[in-house]
Amino acid sequence: MRFTVEHPVGRPGCVPALYSPAGPAAFARAAEEAGFDAVAFTEHPAPSAKWYRAGGHATLDPLAALAFCAAATERIRLLTYLLVLPYYNPLALAKTVATVDLLSAGRLVLGAGGGYLRSEFTAVGAGFAERGELFDEALGVLRSVWATEEFSFAGRGFTAHGQVSTPAPVQRPCPPVWIGGNGRVARRRVARAGQGWAPLLIGEELAATTRTTPLETVAELAAAIRELAGLAEAQGRDPAGIDVQVQSAQSDLSEQGAPAAGHDGHLAELAVAGVTWFVVRTPATSLEAATDALARYGADVISRHRTDPPTEGRKR
Repeated sequence: MRFTVEHPVGRPGCVPALYSPAGPAAFARAAEEAGFDAVAFTEHPAPSAKWYRAGGHATLDPLAALAFCAAATERIRLLTYLLVLPYYNPLALAKTVATVDLLSAGRLVLGAGGGYLRSEFTAVGAGFAERGELFDEALGVLRSVWATEEFSFAGRGFTAHGQVSTPAPVQRPCPPVWIGGNGRVARRRVARAGQGWAPLLIGEELAATTRTTPLETVAELAAAIRELAGLAEAQGRDPAGIDVQVQSAQSDLSEQGAPAAGHDGHLAELAVAGVTWFVVRTPATSLEAATDALARYGADVISRHRTDPPTEGRKR
């Protein structure tokens, strides 16, 4: 098992110190020192006030925040969790992705999702009904644009006539793509073109809110991972080369930085199911509380459960 920590900017009561200039750098350094393998930021560029008041959360721009963290660290991977590909012109996104990967010496992991907030799609000028097609199109561009000296493509809302995107990222043909979503469509996308799957262990209510499929038990997750393996093999791919990262109710640490009861058993059960990465979320009441939680989790949990030590600039 390897471990991702999501920056707590979106957690209730998050203090400004965690997203002031010193905060993200100190958080990322503490995560690296504690033995975490990746630091993550999520995205919502223009959510509605209705969503925010109903329990939504604040965000930073994930690629900008990860670039900031890259300058403060040396080893830890940098994960967008999740970047909504349909929001972007794929060529403009390719430039930012390549820049972050270059400046981090090949540490970017592109966690990607299709999005679920209809009002946010409208606000950024993206077609909600087309989000699946837009996702696939953007992923195809990202996997192709650096493979040729002149890129040509007629897309939805843009046309490339011999464009260039240089310099290319360190990780070729593209930084690893981990695709979010609990359903079979997401697993089929992973089997075709992804290097990782990032489901959530959630019930029906939250699944309905995020427009995905419920995955309520580890047994259900294990069955889905077995299905993913079969889909990958049908594509001529080795399932062992595909990571599975999970977030569950056990991801949230207490205000004192402790995991919930039964945490060790939960991690062991996930590992048997085929999970390779686990997401952790720290307290947000102070920068000290967050960094103390990272150190405690590293000493008490990561040191005993990691099966694959962190590597520099790991590439798939």
